[in-house]
Amino acid sequence: QVQLIESGGGLVQAGGSLRLSCAASGRTFNSYRMGWFRQAPGKEREFVAAISWSGANTVYADSVKGRFTISRDNAKNTVYLQMNSLKPEDTAVYYCAADRYTGSWSYWGQGTQVTVSS
Repeated sequence: QVQLIESGGGLVQAGGSLRLSCAASGRTFNSYRMGWFRQAPGKEREFVAAISWSGANTVYADSVKGRFTISRDNAKNTVYLQMNSLKPEDTAVYYCAADRYTGSWSYWGQGTQVTVSS
């Protein structure tokens, strides 16, 4: 079991930056692949980025590639999403998720709102 708590969301102007954090409970954080997802109003939840247990491997949605960076600090049980060059279409609730390499994202945080004004 792992519990996830996101923070760092807020209101920012287009072109600005935000860094989201996701703190995980438990002593097995480095056993989990971690990911970020987002859901905009009226849309389905979509994948944003993921990172392997060691941090060596990352993958991004095409819509954020080159602007967002996912990273993790296993000593702090925390995963980050650095978001640069934000656009109004990045506005969404951002969720952190964990997968113990079962093939499904089994654990989810409560989400943090990101709003980008034009």
